[in-house]
Amino acid sequence: MAEEKSEDLLAKGRTAFERCQDAEQDNRMVALDDIRFSRLEEQWPQQIIQQRQTEQRPCLTINKMPAFIRQVVNDARQNKPSIKVHPVDSGADPKTAEIINGLIRNIEYTSNADVAYDTAIESSVSGGFGYWRVGMDYAYDDTFEMDLSIERVANQFAVYGDPDSMSADSSDWNVAFVVEPMRKDDYKAKYKGKKNADDSEVCIDFENDAWRDAGVWLDDETVMIAEWWRREEVEREIVKCSNGYVYDKEDLDNDVDLQAALAAGIITIVGSRTTKSHKVTQVIMSGADVLAVNDWPGKYIPIVPVYGDEINIEGKRYFRSLIHSAKDAQRMFNYWRTTSTELVALAPRVPWIGRVGTFNTDADRWATANTTSHSYLEFDTEAPQRQPLDVGPAAGALQEALNASDDMKAIIGIYDASLGARSNETSGKAIMARQREGDVATFHFIDNLSRAIRHTGRILIDLIPKVYSDERVIRVLGEDGSPKSVKVNSGAPAPVIGKDGQPEVDDQGNPMMALHDLTAGKYDLTVTTGPSFTTRREEAAMQMTEFVRAFPAAAPVIGDILAMNLDWPGADEIADRLKKINPALQNKGLPPEVQQMIQQGQQAIQELTQKVQALEADKSIDQFNAQTDRMKVVGDLQNDQAKIAVDARTKVETHAMSMSQKAAQAAQAPTRQG
Repeated sequence: MAEEKSEDLLAKGRTAFERCQDAEQDNRMVALDDIRFSRLEEQWPQQIIQQRQTEQRPCLTINKMPAFIRQVVNDARQNKPSIKVHPVDSGADPKTAEIINGLIRNIEYTSNADVAYDTAIESSVSGGFGYWRVGMDYAYDDTFEMDLSIERVANQFAVYGDPDSMSADSSDWNVAFVVEPMRKDDYKAKYKGKKNADDSEVCIDFENDAWRDAGVWLDDETVMIAEWWRREEVEREIVKCSNGYVYDKEDLDNDVDLQAALAAGIITIVGSRTTKSHKVTQVIMSGADVLAVNDWPGKYIPIVPVYGDEINIEGKRYFRSLIHSAKDAQRMFNYWRTTSTELVALAPRVPWIGRVGTFNTDADRWATANTTSHSYLEFDTEAPQRQPLDVGPAAGALQEALNASDDMKAIIGIYDASLGARSNETSGKAIMARQREGDVATFHFIDNLSRAIRHTGRILIDLIPKVYSDERVIRVLGEDGSPKSVKVNSGAPAPVIGKDGQPEVDDQGNPMMALHDLTAGKYDLTVTTGPSFTTRREEAAMQMTEFVRAFPAAAPVIGDILAMNLDWPGADEIADRLKKINPALQNKGLPPEVQQMIQQGQQAIQELTQKVQALEADKSIDQFNAQTDRMKVVGDLQNDQAKIAVDARTKVETHAMSMSQKAAQAAQAPTRQG
């Protein structure tokens, strides 16, 4: 890159950053104050603290904000939104959509995406906004294959978004900055020969460095590095071929196989047009030099915000935390609790009253009677009296503290039932209704998290065909977390692997094949919010257990599924054994006479079918007689089928009832004492 071009790029980056910084200044100041108030307990004005310290008066902080924050954050942790991919056009395949679902789950697992999600929702609840980002790196140190990742942004103040954005998920971001401090020694080792803003030979003074007020702590040994993400609208030509696929003109020209197919006349170009797309570039800069320029394969800036409470006034967006409007109520609570504590603490300090000369005897002990516990006190003519304490002001202060506590709950919308405390409700239904009110009052925070995860899935769907474009074996995860390896982009159909790790077969027993081409077709996604798979598995096991208790005859049919959902050692092995004797899967679970009846019925049906076919094929028989004989045979066939079905059903029901009675008798039988 030429030096002049580098300077121009640096100047544009500074101008763009200053604009982003000015747009977010108000939101950042409010967010920082909210976080310090709720997390660092900086809830008293500094001048009042100094005044009370001078007067030796208490200054108590009873912080109730973290309980409200944890209620929303932990609710989001328990009900983690999940991405579900669906095929859209004719080039997409449902089986490939399942592979993409498993690949996204694997990306989330290997990159600890749950930590990124939890950090972002906690930042948005505490400060009004949080972020995570999508990254890309080599899968291993000794390979050329790339993998995607979801990385957390621990410092929410390190990201500056597009000031012109109005979307709730950053899908319309055209600019973004990520600032990060780096030690000078590390900077010099990584970016050899690159300039920094505080270098003596650089004309730019450090005080004029664009990043010095970037909201990140700095010292004399630190250099600020900024990532400048740009998205620009570009035009590109696309072509439609006779095979039904649409290719980028540039990709088509560079693909050897497609060019060979065009030359041989296997496929032809049937149409072309110019379309608009977006190009994303990452520029890494210090305060005085451009360090690197990288092209990003996707069309979205890979930084995803999670917003809190959003207010739009005359085109300017304000983001507020959960506790922002409750800070005054918290200050009132601290003040009145401090006041009541101070009043009650004065009780043993009420002065003693007596006549002149009463305290002459043992004067030193009387002088410290309110601060020191003495074993005895002597007096002269008459016993001193202590003035009674007026507890009215203390009771009033406590009542005001209760009022402030109720104000906090009303402002935030989370009441005692949601916080797990005992309230006026007595029935379970009433408690659940009050808890639901708290969930509804704060649901917009969790819904904003779902929107952010949906956009993350949109970014991944856009990147997967470009990052996982070569033939390779990838690991995908099932909904229950079970891993399996799948070969993709091989150009030939591959067996479909089921949840048990074995190839799936169709009704005729033939292996099911699928072409897992991640580069073909278009896919869309939805996001579902609900309990995690482990929680739903435990609930399923509990409900299936209750179902078996109510209907014991179902135990042989669903026993393997019930065992599979139980969380104790050996559950999988028990499930495999029960699956082998499951009557719904094979006839071994039925009584021998039922199995024999089914086999005889199948043989009789086969013989009657063959007889009908022979009659229809015999052209020598009179048509009327043949038709009559055929109707008679078909009637006999239908009667036999009905009889076999009724007899088999009767046997099965009798067998199930017998098993149910035996199970009930066994349950009621007294246990023998050893």
